Amino acid sequence: MSGKRRARLACALALAAAGAGAYALAGETSVFAVESIEVRGAPPLVAAEVRVALASYRGRSLVGLDGGALQRRVEALPTVFAVSYDRSFPHTLRLVVRAERAAAVLRQRNAAWLVSARGRVIKPLRPGTLRDLPRIWIPASVTVTRGGTLPLTGGGGAARALGRLARSGFPDRVDSATATHGEVVLQLRSGLAVRLGRPVDLALKLAVAQELVPRLGAGERYLDVSVPGRPVAGGDPKVSG
Repeated sequence: MSGKRRARLACALALAAAGAGAYALAGETSVFAVESIEVRGAPPLVAAEVRVALASYRGRSLVGLDGGALQRRVEALPTVFAVSYDRSFPHTLRLVVRAERAAAVLRQRNAAWLVSARGRVIKPLRPGTLRDLPRIWIPASVTVTRGGTLPLTGGGGAARALGRLARSGFPDRVDSATATHGEVVLQLRSGLAVRLGRPVDLALKLAVAQELVPRLGAGERYLDVSVPGRPVAGGDPKVSG
């Protein structure tokens, strides 16, 4: 190797070492310390919760920020579905937060909780509040914890079905849902019971129900789409499809 090439290589290595040293120094000093936390995309109350959860990040360096740990901390909040972040140098941490979307009020005996469209328990409620949301009734055997996700056969499937219906233009309002013996039944305002069976293939079952509900006569009391390829309707709600 010629002398000039050795000199250029030595210079490049020195610059790389200096850059690495400067980066490490920035990660340990207050040069790029977090002074402001901006939260976008979330309702004010959820944004406030996020700022409280990240209060300990103030004063930390943006350079040495552990993004994975930050996302896990924010997404652990019962009100948050997902979060992304961006470092806005020199002192701002910016987050885009997607909040959980409320789908129903979960009821178990005398207790009530707000539950999201994916079956996550957002917060406890006083029974009788939020009457505009449908009710999901679950048996006492199901364990409910704030921030936890309900099992599909223990209310989670019903919550997902209601979440889909809220965006589909379903022809009737759902007043309540039950999740017993691993099967989901939707009770419509018209009095019609829509049996979804086990909480699988929900999109297909709901599409079939959406197509058939407007065609049913006044004497029909139930629509069974638990086998979507062979829907059954009848007047006696105790009759199985």
